[in-house]
Amino acid sequence: MTPRERVLRAIHRQVPDRVPKEMGFTPAAYDRFVKETGHTNPAEYFGMEIRTVGFRPPRELPDFTPYLKKLPPGSCISSEYGTAHIPGTFYHFTRYVFPLESATTIRELEEYPWPDFTPSYRHEHLEAEVQAWHEKGYFVTGFAGHIFETAWQLIGFERIFRDFIENPKFVEWVLEKITQDNCFKARRLAEAGVDMVQFGDDVGMQDRLMMHPEVWRRFLKPRLAREIAAAREVRPNIPVWYHSDGNIADIIEDLIEVGVTVLNPVQPECLDMDWVKREFGDRLAFWGTIGTQTVMPFGKPEDVKRAVKEMIDRFAPGLVLAPTHVIEPDVPWENILAFFEAVEEYGRLSP
Repeated sequence: MTPRERVLRAIHRQVPDRVPKEMGFTPAAYDRFVKETGHTNPAEYFGMEIRTVGFRPPRELPDFTPYLKKLPPGSCISSEYGTAHIPGTFYHFTRYVFPLESATTIRELEEYPWPDFTPSYRHEHLEAEVQAWHEKGYFVTGFAGHIFETAWQLIGFERIFRDFIENPKFVEWVLEKITQDNCFKARRLAEAGVDMVQFGDDVGMQDRLMMHPEVWRRFLKPRLAREIAAAREVRPNIPVWYHSDGNIADIIEDLIEVGVTVLNPVQPECLDMDWVKREFGDRLAFWGTIGTQTVMPFGKPEDVKRAVKEMIDRFAPGLVLAPTHVIEPDVPWENILAFFEAVEEYGRLSP
């Protein structure tokens, strides 16, 4: 079975030859990988089945100086939406600078230098890249974008919650602009032939949503539905992956309603895993499940292997096994190896 066939069967809740797997690395963890292995490509080294394609960056960024005044040394514009980052003191963590933090009117939003994803040079390569990965047997996915996260990184995290209540027209204008961009990207990814289109917004905290479910349903649910519909105008049955960290139990049914078929990352520290499987296992596949707040950094290799076996027993065959976040520097190298060893040991599902 090819890697692509393996993942396709898993996300359609059919039985593959073995459970597919994925793992992402933070910069420090990647450096450790290179040091330990002498290789530079974790996906190839560990036999991961998934490859990703995406839009190319703009040839040049607009002048965001009027919106990003007095940035300290070392700062950088980290998004073509104009969000800036100030270096932090802890690994790769940085602080955001919100370019629209002081904006108060729709006129100011209309005059802002919004990105343009439509020029052909930004996406004309997608078909060829998808075909090249398919010819090598890989499963190909593409990320169409955030809505909520992009919005708060523009206007401010605290402010967006205030604007939901006090200035909904303002925040809806921002959300709408981002949604239009994501609809275009989702449509192009589907046209290019990706095997799955990805969406996501971190809207969960450790024990609940960041907002009341009805706020999510008003501002974010219909826009996510439109993005998914844009992809399915091209390919009606394309699988749809949705990411949110934390406890999002209150909206999983809504996600299914708008067309999500694969849920990520399914944090065991935040969700009742037996409940998730019981309530949604006949309608969703699951991507993740191995805790990066617990077993990956703080367990021993045998604990990691035990967790891998437990999740395979619970969720397979509708499972792509992965840590629930990128690997941070505090994850022991032995635990990374134990994850992949356990997938090989316990992940075989058919002869």
